[in-house]
Amino acid sequence: MTQDDVLKMFKDRGALLQGHFKLTSGLHSDSYLQCALLLQYACDADRLGAELARRFRNLSPEKPISAVVSPAVGGIVLGYVVARPMGARALYAERVDGQFTLRRGFALVPGESVLIAEDVLTTGGSVREIAHLVENNGAHVAGFAALADRSEGELKLPAAKEALLRLPLITYPADSCPLCDQGLPLVKPGSRPEPATRTEKPAAKKS
Repeated sequence: MTQDDVLKMFKDRGALLQGHFKLTSGLHSDSYLQCALLLQYACDADRLGAELARRFRNLSPEKPISAVVSPAVGGIVLGYVVARPMGARALYAERVDGQFTLRRGFALVPGESVLIAEDVLTTGGSVREIAHLVENNGAHVAGFAALADRSEGELKLPAAKEALLRLPLITYPADSCPLCDQGLPLVKPGSRPEPATRTEKPAAKKS
């Protein structure tokens, strides 16, 4: 599966949004990958998960990956579809008082090999937090898997990294954003159910 294949999937499913977005970092951008719109199609999710699993399958034959940990909620579906072809467990971490933690009976086995899966990498902050959580539970971080890497430079992480799509993110500080100057409405992705760039077609009139 090539980068062009993955980008086409995002475009075909309407998951590459164009507009004026406020990112988690507080920066503004003119594009956003809404992975949930792509991963809602199970056939696509399975293909993407299988490709990421393939890239990590022979990472350490003597100690295969036995668990995939993802941050909730964005990484949950991806973590599951990566874990399934690997024969690994799919766990997710949730924030409690601002800190990622394992709940719902999830637990890691000391010394086991863990893959961290996230939908989109930008600054890498969330996956680094998950890595600390994994290590604090006595397990080993074998690698990081993502649908897309949107970091503006080469994102450095403490283990092998694989992303199916490299699409650098163009960002602007909130106080000097040309999109704000143009008066474009600002959207924080996830703050409303409908994609920001779609408009509803008017209902057909009844005759």
